[in-house]
Amino acid sequence: MNTDLLTVGEALVSFRTDAVAPGWTASAHVAGAEANVAIGLARLGHSARWVGRVSADALGDWVLATLTHEGVDVSFAHRDAERPAGAMVLEVPADHARRVTYLRRGSAGSALTAEDVLPALAGARRVHLTGVTLALGPDPRAACRALARAADAEGVPVSLDVNHRPALWSVQDAREAVAGLLPHVQTVIASDEELALLGAGPEDRVVADLLAAGASEVVVKRGAHGAGVYWAGGSAELPALRVRVVDVIGAGDALSAGFLSGLLDGLERPDALARGIALAGACVAGTGDWEGLPDRERLAELVAQLRR
Repeated sequence: MNTDLLTVGEALVSFRTDAVAPGWTASAHVAGAEANVAIGLARLGHSARWVGRVSADALGDWVLATLTHEGVDVSFAHRDAERPAGAMVLEVPADHARRVTYLRRGSAGSALTAEDVLPALAGARRVHLTGVTLALGPDPRAACRALARAADAEGVPVSLDVNHRPALWSVQDAREAVAGLLPHVQTVIASDEELALLGAGPEDRVVADLLAAGASEVVVKRGAHGAGVYWAGGSAELPALRVRVVDVIGAGDALSAGFLSGLLDGLERPDALARGIALAGACVAGTGDWEGLPDRERLAELVAQLRR
């Protein structure tokens, strides 16, 4: 079965709360960088395939049912009867500062292997990876490397969102793992701070080195200041969408989903970036990692708002 995008990673059970304190309560959500991107693309009418390991219990059932309900293909997902679901406790106070407690050690997702993911490459138009999965352990890291190599060999473009999570691993380990993937990556996505993981020197030098090494485009996320995209023939900068910010979690994944959607639709890079910024704006205007992401009709309204 063909698919527009294949992505691999760990879908988490996310417990959201204002603060962990006596008598605290939380709401449960399905989260995870790659799952967020897959849902974002599916809502825009693309076919998206997510591959990962989930626990063989009610939580694993819930994760897969949620992704399926959102139109994501989970037919290559694996059930792991020996390991629990990955989870996190996410504290999001009113000032949008956040604190994350990860419960991922020994999780089903941390056991992802190359054998799990390689069969899912058949028929994929693009592959999307993130640094979060690289951080989960040696097996997921090897799985990402094997998938990137195989996709590159078959002429399937690979995107990588650096998405560094300091709570999961060190800067040095992240830098080494990402460097091993970059020769097979065509679309590099990173925050302005994460560029330091990709090279030395100011932004323009790091970007130039990435493009010279074979990247087709480099997207730089700038949070409330919007984003930029660079390619061999030029660059473009766009401001963030003007919205009332409710919850910033998931904005970077939304931007990635929108940009990749634009590339899949054959848009020029600045127009693809505008789509990414529109999705990021929709994300931060609501609660949840992906719950506020738009369909095609709403997307057109957001892009028009961005261009005013």
